[in-house]
Amino acid sequence: MDVKKGRCLCGRVTFEYRGPELWCGHCHCESCRRATSSPFTTWVGVPKSARHFTGDAPGAYASSPGVRRFFCTHCGSPIAFESERWPDETHLYAALLESPADVKPQFHVHVAERLPWIVLTDGLPQYDHSAS
Repeated sequence: MDVKKGRCLCGRVTFEYRGPELWCGHCHCESCRRATSSPFTTWVGVPKSARHFTGDAPGAYASSPGVRRFFCTHCGSPIAFESERWPDETHLYAALLESPADVKPQFHVHVAERLPWIVLTDGLPQYDHSAS
């Protein structure tokens, strides 16, 4: 079975997941922008049961009701997102993967919150809010 691994900037928080991703997409929401200090971020959604933290345990921050954002308590790297809305999924930052080029984004979400100086020309589907 396919195993993908990733890590934070300092390497203390590591993770892996087995099997295929459920999806991969770009998020333009304000919360993701603030959590990553970037204009948008790219996520991979994986079954929560397939994801394992293999190094130090990440810290968690309840960024809004029913939402937890995980981060490295040493270097501050954002690691993952979990929400009651998708109780069986963990969303991991694609850029943390050892081989981020191995995943392919399928869509853009929260495009209604996209910064006006981001021009999307990749042809991927765009959703004003969530894709589901």
